[in-house]
Amino acid sequence: MPWNSIRSSRHLIPCRCDRWTVNRTVEEAMQKIGFIGLGRMGRPMASNLVRKGFQLIVNDVNEEAMQHLVELKASKAASIADVAAQSDIIVTMLPSSAIVEAVIAGEGGILANAKAGSIILDMSTIDPDTTDRMARASQEGGFAFVDAPVGRLASHADRGESLFMVGGDPEHFAAVKPLLNAMGTTIYHCGPAGAGTRTKIVNNFLAVASCQLNAEALALSERFGLNLDRTLDVVYGTTAFNGQLKIAWPTKVLKGDVSAGFTIDLAHKDLTLVMESANFAKVPMPMAAAAREAFSAARARGFGGQDFSAMVNALCDAIGIDSPRLSSNSPHRPS
Repeated sequence: MPWNSIRSSRHLIPCRCDRWTVNRTVEEAMQKIGFIGLGRMGRPMASNLVRKGFQLIVNDVNEEAMQHLVELKASKAASIADVAAQSDIIVTMLPSSAIVEAVIAGEGGILANAKAGSIILDMSTIDPDTTDRMARASQEGGFAFVDAPVGRLASHADRGESLFMVGGDPEHFAAVKPLLNAMGTTIYHCGPAGAGTRTKIVNNFLAVASCQLNAEALALSERFGLNLDRTLDVVYGTTAFNGQLKIAWPTKVLKGDVSAGFTIDLAHKDLTLVMESANFAKVPMPMAAAAREAFSAARARGFGGQDFSAMVNALCDAIGIDSPRLSSNSPHRPS
C-alpha cells in the first residue's frame, strides 16, 4: 500500500535512501524563498542560501537574527502570513512539534496565506504524527509538502556542510534539491513525506544515546586514574569508537568548550520523540528510556543549556570528580 494512502497512521515504513547532488537553473534562481526560524541551525542555513544567490524572505521571533539576514541582503517579513504570501517555497526550521503545527496550520499561518502551488519544506525535528498531519493538510489545501530534517552539527551548518534526510514525492523533492544543495553537502531521499522525519528519529537516537555511553565510559576512566590520550587511542582503535567521541567531543567538552552547538535540553526533547514514536510503533527501547532519564538528571542539575557533550561534566559533577580534559599538547586535540 502506498504511504500516501496511510499518512495518518503512526507506522514506521521502511525506505531506501538515495544520494543526490544538484545544480541550480535560471528558473530556480528566480524563485522567492521564505525562511521561518532563524535559530542556531536555521540562521546559518538561511545565510548560506542568501550567499548563494537565493532571494530570501525571513521571519523569526528574534529581531537580531532577522537583522543579520537583512545585512546579507535578505528581506524581512512582518509576519508568517507575509512570508507565505510572497514565497514560492516556504522553509520552516522550528524547535518543536507544537510550534511547527501553529506556524503551518494555525490562524495566520502558512496554509491560510500561501500562494497556490507553493511548497512547504519543513526541516524541523518533530514527531512523525505531526509531520503526517502537516503533509495531509498541505495536500488538502493544494500545496506540496516535503520534510527534510537536518543531520550533523551546528558547525557543519555554519560551513554549508549539513546532511538532509528528505521525505516527499519525487517531483517535490526535485524542486527543493537546489536549496538543500546550497545548505549542505549530502542529501538522501528516504521516501514519501514522513520518511525524512522517521529517519531522523532513528539517527538521533544513536547520536544522543551515545553521548551518555561516552560520558559513563570517560567518567569511569577518570575514576580509574587512566591517561585520557591512551584511553582514546585504544577506543579509537577498536569497534568501541563512535562519531561523537572521535569527531565531536575533542572539539567540544574534552577541550573545555560546552557552548551550545546542540543543547542537552534539545537532546532530551529528541529522546522523548524517540520514545513516543517507538511506543506508537510498539517497539520496546529500554536503552532510549535509560538515556532519556540520564539527560533528565543532567537538566535537573542545571546543565540543560550546555552542549550535549557536557553530559560527561554532569556525571563527573554528580560523583565528585574532575571532568576529563585533553592536554594542550594532546594528539587528539584539534588545532
